[in-house]
Amino acid sequence: MYNTDLPSRADLPTSAQLKRSTMIAALTALALLVTVVMPSEYAIDPTGAGRLLGLTNMGEIKTQLAAEAATDEMASAKATAERMTQMVPPAAELMARMDRIENLLVALTAEQPASQPSRTGEAVAQDNVTVGEIAPAEAPAIAAAPVAEATSEAPIRPDGRQDELSFTLTPSQGAEVKLVMRQGAKANFSWTADGGMVNFETHGDGGGQSVSYEKGSSVPADEGAIEAAFDGNHGWFWRNRGDREVTLTITTEGNYIDIKRVI
Repeated sequence: MYNTDLPSRADLPTSAQLKRSTMIAALTALALLVTVVMPSEYAIDPTGAGRLLGLTNMGEIKTQLAAEAATDEMASAKATAERMTQMVPPAAELMARMDRIENLLVALTAEQPASQPSRTGEAVAQDNVTVGEIAPAEAPAIAAAPVAEATSEAPIRPDGRQDELSFTLTPSQGAEVKLVMRQGAKANFSWTADGGMVNFETHGDGGGQSVSYEKGSSVPADEGAIEAAFDGNHGWFWRNRGDREVTLTITTEGNYIDIKRVI
């Protein structure tokens, strides 16, 4: 078997040639970094070549999407913290009501005169009635007051409600509005962007779940209905991608507990 001859010393590259090749490779890599990588990944175009090649626009889109993702993540974390905070008051309020009812029962019981055996016997003998006839008449007076107290403190909310919100979005500004809904609840909505168009997403989150109902880009208005897929917050996120201020107005109507602007 024939083996290739080893190259002679004259055929090997000199130190000067190696240095020159290394320098050419480094300059080529630097040129690609400045003209291709930086514009397309980070929207940084110091030479202007990226904009001529259409790479700067790609970088701007990537940067905007990354910023929106960070904003959405912060909004989701804030909404989760708010839900955890809101879970505490109902329990505390329930305990306070139970304490008030218990105190009221104690007070009403203390107000009843202590019946002595002999006096009871005299009262029964004088009025010709039995103890069994007296007890049922007095019992409702003690039990009725707590029921009235609990009813007055927990009024029943009507099933449906209507709301309208209006706010202004500056260029690149985002906003989020959420409806607090039970699973299966429905709400009609209609929103308009006066002065421009916006990107939007209709979505929901709650209890470790999330869902995206609809997305749109450069939309002036939208209307429809949301049916909650689970208990939680369901609503809209908008971002103004134009160069002018946009006034956004949303009207809602339906079976939801509350409406709030998260961002």
